[in-house]
Amino acid sequence: NINTVMTIFTCCSRCLICISLFCLSPLTVVLNLLVVFSISHVRHLQTTTNLILLSMAVSDLLVGLAVMPLIIVTLDSCQGTSTFECYLYQLLGLILTSASVGNMVLISVDRYVAICYPLRYSSIKPNRVKLCVSLCWICSVIYSFILMKDSLSLIDFSVTCYKKCILFINFILVIVDVVITFYVPLTVIIVLYSRVFVVAVTQARAMRAQVSTISSQSVSAMKSEMRAARTLGIIVLFFLMSFLPYYISYLTGHSTDTESVANQLILFCCNSTINPIIYAFFYPWFRNNVKVIISGKVF
Repeated sequence: NINTVMTIFTCCSRCLICISLFCLSPLTVVLNLLVVFSISHVRHLQTTTNLILLSMAVSDLLVGLAVMPLIIVTLDSCQGTSTFECYLYQLLGLILTSASVGNMVLISVDRYVAICYPLRYSSIKPNRVKLCVSLCWICSVIYSFILMKDSLSLIDFSVTCYKKCILFINFILVIVDVVITFYVPLTVIIVLYSRVFVVAVTQARAMRAQVSTISSQSVSAMKSEMRAARTLGIIVLFFLMSFLPYYISYLTGHSTDTESVANQLILFCCNSTINPIIYAFFYPWFRNNVKVIISGKVF
């Protein structure tokens, strides 16, 4: 029977997603807690770039702490979920998605100014970056509540077995959301990083031509900026790869029920786990701080 086969396939896919999230959730929380603790505890690491990375780590931490467990709950077809749990799951997903996109744009702007306008970048104060990060989160919360205004009116606390979490968003708002949270940021990121790497290559050639007249300190600083740009470029690339399928299905109208949303958001959850691993491979300060934390010397 085709229906029986489809039911078994659906149940198996749900089980695989739940098992994956059940394993990824604690791993994501622990890895991002290490990033948060490293940056917030060590004062000299609180640079403008790392403050944005801290914001992104907080977003990834909340994904592992709240979104992943809520996805598991909403996929539990045996018990069902309330409309409030569905709303909370969708709202948190939108807030963290918007905040992550905003952080990616801020990272791109940070690298652009650092490499293309190094003198101006040195005058930027951390308080200004903190203000930008705070505005990013505030705008994400307000923006997500506006998108979810139709679903808010449908919350019914008397319904405790809501089998499917339907995402009710006006089609016009869907188009606006895809443009604002994906295509515009994607365009900005590509343009800025293209400019960054063109300038970086030009500067590298100039440094090789005048290597005898450039101090070793300037060469080291330039290499550090390039390494940071390359690392953050990899993070942005993973983020775009994770969200491209979600936004394509979102735009075509195939991501309205729980299963479709969960299958797409699993990539977002994996992205939250991968980000701190990228830090571990590419940032010496993160590796050193992890050793200090694990050895207990932090106390």
